Amino acid sequence: MTYSERVLTNIKFTYKSNNDYSLQLTRWFLMPIAAWPRPTATTTVERISLQAQVLACSSLIAVVMIPCILYVSLEEKDVQIKLSVMGPLSHWIMGTINYWLLLTRSDDIRECVQHMEMDWRLVRRTDDQDVMLRYAKIGRFVAGFCAVFMQSGTFLFVVAKAMTSITIIVGNETTSMHPMTCPIYSKFIDTRFSPTNEIMLFVELLSCFIVNSITVGACSLAAVFAMHAYGQLSMLFSWLNNLVEDEKKANKLVERKLATIVEHHLRALSFISRIENIMQNICLVELVGCTLNMCLLAYYSITNWSDFDAAKITSYIIVYVSMAFNIFIFCYIGEILTEQCKKVGEKAYMINWYELPHKTALGLVLIIARSSNVIKITAGKLFQLSIATFGDVIKTSVVYLNILRTMTHAT
Repeated sequence: MTYSERVLTNIKFTYKSNNDYSLQLTRWFLMPIAAWPRPTATTTVERISLQAQVLACSSLIAVVMIPCILYVSLEEKDVQIKLSVMGPLSHWIMGTINYWLLLTRSDDIRECVQHMEMDWRLVRRTDDQDVMLRYAKIGRFVAGFCAVFMQSGTFLFVVAKAMTSITIIVGNETTSMHPMTCPIYSKFIDTRFSPTNEIMLFVELLSCFIVNSITVGACSLAAVFAMHAYGQLSMLFSWLNNLVEDEKKANKLVERKLATIVEHHLRALSFISRIENIMQNICLVELVGCTLNMCLLAYYSITNWSDFDAAKITSYIIVYVSMAFNIFIFCYIGEILTEQCKKVGEKAYMINWYELPHKTALGLVLIIARSSNVIKITAGKLFQLSIATFGDVIKTSVVYLNILRTMTHAT
């Protein structure tokens, strides 16, 4: 067996492990909440188990979210307390919407996963494999960084509030209880007494883990898919550069290689189009929800600064940074994919196309024309995701903060 044959055999052998490596963290985040797509050919027992898992996760979210909505709308009259609850409650609502969006897009996610596996299988050169692995590592890093910030920040937020105790008077008795981040409607479940208070705090932590996993899973899914697409287009650039070099070597297969480049370009664009279909509604939820939550977190920090509760202030800052990071990742992904798609046409023009045969050079015109029609990552088809959009989110949250402070001071 020649050296090139050994290299090709090794690449074929490792494509599954490389694909698993790129998707590993995302799979870990989504499998506990039953949002990771399963193979279509599953047994009845597996389908029932999956549905039970979805029902359990939905129930844990609902048992915290619905009583909290009732508490805010029917029981609590104090505006300041309502505002303190609105931030966590909106986080739960965002998680619920994104969970069902992930479940309804399960088939599209499965197709993207299969598309990635096929890309790893089709790779034939070690240089191309190295490019794909480099961007797979970036996707894993972003996914892990997002998970650490979101899970640690939100858990600290919930635990910091639960660690304190407040004194309440019930009839002629005085007792203490641990406050919940999402208070429960008292006519639904009375959490003022032990052990109901401790049980609901534990349920709230489980629910918080599920909601965080949804957000982290969605963000990591977008990052991994986008980095894979970015890597595929980067491979395309090297192929375009080699096209002229192959012609100089009197390679008679240059037209076939151009056909491969066109086919790969269209394949990468179809993958990006699938990413847009999966993520557009999730991005809209994150964009609107995080703008509101960042405004509220800044408000909580300002109003609690005089007391200077270190745990609370720290949790506010960490959650704020994690939400800003999530929005930044979505916007950055949209920016780099748009720019990378545009670069295909630029790269095709910048090679020494005049050294190619006339017929082959004309084929590059189609690549340049297709690159001018860029697929854009959007939030609900309303806003194009870019770095400028991230700046608009920050500015909008500050405007909302000023409005909120003016309204609360007036009352």
